[in-house]
Amino acid sequence: MKKNGKYIIWCGIIAIWALGCKKPYTPNVISSNNNYLVVEGVINTGSDSTVIRLSRTVNLSSGVTINPELNATVAIQSDQNQTYNLHSIGNGQYASAPLTLDNTHKYRLSIGTSDGKAFLSDYVPAIATPPIDSIGFTILNNGIQIYINTHDPKNNTHYYRWDYNETWIFHAKYDSEWISNDSTDVVPRTPDKKIYQCWGSSISTVITLGSSAKLSKDVIYQNPIIFIPATSEKIESRYSILLKQYAMTSDGYNYYTILKKNTEQLGSIFDAQPSQLTGNIHCTTDATLPVIGYISAGTVQQKRVYINNSQLPTWPPTYPYSCGLDTALYLSKGSDPVNQVLQNLVPYPTTNIAVYAVFGLGPNPIGYTYSDAACADCSIRGSLTKPSFWQ
Repeated sequence: MKKNGKYIIWCGIIAIWALGCKKPYTPNVISSNNNYLVVEGVINTGSDSTVIRLSRTVNLSSGVTINPELNATVAIQSDQNQTYNLHSIGNGQYASAPLTLDNTHKYRLSIGTSDGKAFLSDYVPAIATPPIDSIGFTILNNGIQIYINTHDPKNNTHYYRWDYNETWIFHAKYDSEWISNDSTDVVPRTPDKKIYQCWGSSISTVITLGSSAKLSKDVIYQNPIIFIPATSEKIESRYSILLKQYAMTSDGYNYYTILKKNTEQLGSIFDAQPSQLTGNIHCTTDATLPVIGYISAGTVQQKRVYINNSQLPTWPPTYPYSCGLDTALYLSKGSDPVNQVLQNLVPYPTTNIAVYAVFGLGPNPIGYTYSDAACADCSIRGSLTKPSFWQ
């Protein structure tokens, strides 16, 4: 017992010594002149447009997050020597009209960049993606988990990828019912000047995959898509998600699995170590030049659902800004020091001062309650125009 006790004590001393000797290590950020081509997108053989995004890698220390590849020539080529050209739609994106291609053939992507280099992807089979069965959600203690159900009755798919567009209604912290129309007056807001309700939007920023390869049937059941916290403004009123589903080959699935590990699952000693990422796109003018990306082909399935706040528990949203209130009192109509005070204290154009309430009786108020623009104008963070698809 004594030996064991000494052993335990010595272990404790060693552990304390080891913890006490840890020193922070901040490595220098690697900087290089490499700007490799990044290719994103799917050759859509169905009745929707093909959109390919081209960009260049950037150094972490550059301060630049998006480096689009402009003035490129992009085309789809079939194994029957047919060519379908894509045109630039700006910001490094190249698109074609719906092509409705033959899914019995193979396709590849051809790219010519403005620096004179040429790139080709491997020919890939066109895969018919099965429809999305349903999109649902589970209510948890701290939010909702959105999931997808799908299956392939022919038992041919097995490998899936999803991305999505989100849209939601949100509100400013305060409802501004008054507006300064010039430097001398504050008047009620007309309906076309309302800035309380807006629509927000975002796109998926993570890689979402699913596989039924180890199952007896090609069924995906309640595969997680996105978690929304209970305090998020996304679900304060009405939320919508447009989910797109892509069927993949095993090679494409493996590529995205490694990419996900390399980009989303690193940062601690318990995470997977970075792996070599090899796509199916190659530079034909310089075989030593790496290219980042994997091109697949096939139909794309999509489905939109809506979630109303009435379907959820009572969860008050957390506003992203700290919002305070103040008041201003009319002293005289001529010099109008009230508006002068508002202009000095509220960093906002005089035509849109964030005045949201009136105090005093009668048609001629004696003053106003006001807040910062970010707290009373939702258009700073969203759009006042209802999307065309919104129901």
